[in-house]
Amino acid sequence: QVQLVESGGGLVQAGGSLRLSCAASGRTFSTYYMGWFRQAPGKERESVATISRSGGSTYYADSVKGRFTISRDNAKNTMYLQMNSLKPEDTAVYYCAADYNMNSYSAYRTNPEKYNYWGQGTQVTVSS
Repeated sequence: QVQLVESGGGLVQAGGSLRLSCAASGRTFSTYYMGWFRQAPGKERESVATISRSGGSTYYADSVKGRFTISRDNAKNTMYLQMNSLKPEDTAVYYCAADYNMNSYSAYRTNPEKYNYWGQGTQVTVSS
C-alpha cells in the first residue's frame, strides 16, 4: 500500500501560480503510476494530469495544457503539479492518486474509479 498527502493549495488571484506536492509513504513510490485529479463543487471528479513511473510519459487534460506541469521525484517520493496562469475555473479540491497496475497506454488512466489510492485533497481557490 501507499499513503498520499497533498499540500500547497491556497487562495490565489487569476493569473497567479501555485505548486502542489503529493508526498508518498509506504510501498515503493516508483512502482506506482500517478495522477492529479480535481473536483469542483457540484461536479464530478476529473483528471488533470497523469505521469508514468519514470516520469517520461505524461498526460494533460485539454483545459490545463500549456499551463500546468506534472512531475515526480522518485528519490524524494514526491509528485508535483506546477500550476501557472490560473483561472477561476481551476478552483477545486485537488487530489493525488496512485495505482500499481495502471500504465500510460491504458484507456483508463484518466478514470478516477481505476485508481486505488488517494490523498485527502487540497483546496485551490482562484479569485477573479
